[in-house]
Amino acid sequence: MATVRAERLVNLVLCLLSTRQYLTAERIRAIVPGYADAPTDEAFFRTFERDKAELRDLGIPLETGRNSAFDGADGYRIARRDYELGDVDLEPDEAAALALAVRLWDSPELTTAARGALLKLRAAGVEVDERSSAVVEPRVRTGEPAFAPLLAAVQAGRAVRFDYRRPGSPEAQRRAVEPWGVVSWRGRWYVVGHDQDRRATRCFRLSRVVGEVTATGPAGQVRRPPDTDLLRIVAGESHGPVPPTRARVWAVDGRAQGLRRRATPVERLQLGDEAGDVLELDLVYPESAASWLAGYGPDVAVLEPETLRKTVHEIHLGVAEPGEER
Repeated sequence: MATVRAERLVNLVLCLLSTRQYLTAERIRAIVPGYADAPTDEAFFRTFERDKAELRDLGIPLETGRNSAFDGADGYRIARRDYELGDVDLEPDEAAALALAVRLWDSPELTTAARGALLKLRAAGVEVDERSSAVVEPRVRTGEPAFAPLLAAVQAGRAVRFDYRRPGSPEAQRRAVEPWGVVSWRGRWYVVGHDQDRRATRCFRLSRVVGEVTATGPAGQVRRPPDTDLLRIVAGESHGPVPPTRARVWAVDGRAQGLRRRATPVERLQLGDEAGDVLELDLVYPESAASWLAGYGPDVAVLEPETLRKTVHEIHLGVAEPGEER
């Protein structure tokens, strides 16, 4: 699916999910980014019919109806009750991957279109469900200047050139890379791809990219090889598996059932006025699991390892004091 079409479908879903009213095709054309560029009415309706069929093929419950007997044309909406998922039980590594993906939504490059769609809905007099913005805007940012152009190059399938300073080297060297993806590992962002000059797979830390990133060549030429695990490349697992880290956490009685299903209770422990169990579990990526554990709030406390305990504590501080710099 082309990137432009995918963005248009996301905008359409966000629009129809954010209103309780039925929106006619003409109103959708004026509100949703991507439809206004249609050169003729016929071109718009062809595109819109394809998009509706695509959404239904994806299992999205697209409703058709009219707001009143005086409406002259059918409208469309997505009922939240039919669209939202029920409770989802994630493994620790799955939860960590989801938390990482969620971070991208707060990047200006990815939220501009979503915010614009909501503003157009309000300006058109459409009642907007405010919960929709909470669905797509978690509050974690990617601050590296190279992040946006590298992500754009990955999405477009284009090679890039940039200056890169290796650790301990005072001078930056020019690199030509075919980027496969941008991932986070241990709190830092990396681009992974094929180094054209060295003819090998390489990863580059974004904080060491100097100056501007320049995209080269036509779009669509760079493709990630199948079955390539970018995170394993960054973590160095291409040279052998990383042994899991044994973590010890405390959970208050009667809480954190998702954690308890994946851990083994080893002893009882009283923390303050609360009684609970000490649990042991193995984590392949303990740093990435910090967000998952922090999500349990005061019901869970990390005892070991110390690095994981500090990371979870910092996440809690960030939630409690979002406006302060530390």
